[in-house]
Amino acid sequence: MNYQQILDTIYEEMSYRDVSGKVASYIPELARVDRKKFGMHVYCGDQENFSFGDSDECFSIQSISKVFTLAMAMRLMGEDLWDRLNVEPSGDPFNSLTQLEYENGVPRNPFINAGALVLSDILVDQLKDPKRELLDFVHKITGDTSIKYDETVAQSEKSTGYRNIALVNYIKALGNIKCDVEPIVDFYFHQCSLSMSCAQLSKAFMIFANKGRVLETGEKILKPKTVKRINALMQTCGFYDEAGEFSFQVGLPGKSGVGGGIVAIHPDNYSVAVWSPILNEKGNSELGMKALERLTTLTGVSVF
Repeated sequence: MNYQQILDTIYEEMSYRDVSGKVASYIPELARVDRKKFGMHVYCGDQENFSFGDSDECFSIQSISKVFTLAMAMRLMGEDLWDRLNVEPSGDPFNSLTQLEYENGVPRNPFINAGALVLSDILVDQLKDPKRELLDFVHKITGDTSIKYDETVAQSEKSTGYRNIALVNYIKALGNIKCDVEPIVDFYFHQCSLSMSCAQLSKAFMIFANKGRVLETGEKILKPKTVKRINALMQTCGFYDEAGEFSFQVGLPGKSGVGGGIVAIHPDNYSVAVWSPILNEKGNSELGMKALERLTTLTGVSVF
C-alpha cells in the first residue's frame, strides 16, 4: 500500500475552505487556534511513517485523552469498572446532564464528559499523583518524554468549566463520585490539555492496534482483552452523538476531541491521526472526518 501517495491525494483534494464549521470557542484558548491548520500522520505496524501538513505541530487533544484514562482505569479495576460506568452510545451531547438523572448517576459510557469524570475520580482516588502517572503512561507508550500538559489551556478550561464542575457535583449527589470535586476537575482539565501532535498521537494509539504491546519494545502494557473492549467502545462511542456516522463513513474505531484531533486505528495494520480545528455541529473535526473517509475509501480497507 502506497500510503504516502494516498495521503498526498487527500491533501491535494481538501482544504479548510471546503468546510463550514467553527473552531471551538467555549474554551478561550481553543478559540485562538488558526482554523487553517491541517495535518495527518499514519503510523504502520512495520514502523513506517507517512504524513502531510501540520502533522508535527502540537495541539490540545481534549477528549482523545479519555482513551488513555480509560486504559489506566481498566488496568486498576478490571471488570469492576463497569459497576460505575455503562458501555452504551449516549445519543446525547457529550456534556449532557439530563441522562444522568434517568440512569441514577451511572454515565452511559466512558467517553462522554460524565463518564470521563468518573474515570478521573477513580484515578484521583487510587493513584498518588494521577497527573504525573498519566504523563508517565503516555511517555511509555510513545517513548517520547517531551509530551506535556499545556497549562495555559488547563487554566482556560478551569475558568470556564462550570458545566463539568456541575456534572461532578451531580454525580456525587447520586453516589457515584468518591473524592472531593476540586482534585477531580483539576485532573480532568489537565488531561484534556495534553499537548500532542498527529505524529505523537498516531504512535501512542498503536498500542490499541497492537494488542496492548508497545510496538518498538514489545512491552505488554495492556491485556488483549482490555484492548478489545477499548476498541469496541471507540467504535460505538468515540464520536459523541455522531459515532454511527463515523462508523458508516470511515469504518474504524477512533476517538475525537474538540481541539480538532481525531485518532483511528486499523487493528494489526496502522494508527492514523488527523488534525483540523474546524468542528461540525456535533463537535468533531469536519475536515478530519472527511480525510479519514477518503483514507479508508482510497485504501479499500476498514474493519468492515
